[in-house]
Amino acid sequence: MAAVPEVVVGTTIACSFILFGNAITQSFMGVPALLVDFPPPSSPGHSERAVLLGKQWPTFWRVGNVFFRPISMLGIFGYGYTAWALSSRGASGGLGDWRVYMISAMCHLITVIHSAVNMQPINEKLDALSEPKGRVDSELAESYARKWIKFNTVRLITPVVAGALALTQVLRR
Repeated sequence: MAAVPEVVVGTTIACSFILFGNAITQSFMGVPALLVDFPPPSSPGHSERAVLLGKQWPTFWRVGNVFFRPISMLGIFGYGYTAWALSSRGASGGLGDWRVYMISAMCHLITVIHSAVNMQPINEKLDALSEPKGRVDSELAESYARKWIKFNTVRLITPVVAGALALTQVLRR
C-alpha cells in the first residue's frame, strides 16, 4: 500500500501533460484551422461561415466536457491526495514537499474554475452561432473564436505548471 501515492502522482502528472497537449492542439491547430479564410462581417459569405463555425463548435466543446473535464478533476484530487498522504507521512514521505503538490492541485482548480466562469460563456456563444437567427451577434463569430483561443492560454499554462512542479518533486528522490 506504500506505493499508492507514487502511482497516483505518476498518473496525475501524466494527465497534466495530456491537458497541456490538448490545449496546444486546440489553441494552435484546431480553432485556428476553423478560422482559415474566415470572411469579414461585411462579406456576403460571412453569415454562412458563422453558422458553419457554430455547427463545428460542439465537437470541441464535447471533447472538453466529456474527456478533459474529468482529467482536470483528477488533477485536483490526485495532487490533493498526494499532498495529504505526504503530509501525514512527515519528512519520510520520499516524494518531496507536500505543499508543492497542493500548488499543483490549485493549478487544476484554477483550470476548472476558469473553464466554468470564463470559457463556458464563450462556448455558448460559439455554439449559438449554428442558428442563423440565433441569440448572438454572428458578426462577432471570428472574435468569439479568437477570444476563446486567448482565454484557453490559461488552460495551457496551469496544467504544465502543475505537472512540472510535481515532476520536479518526484525526480528529487
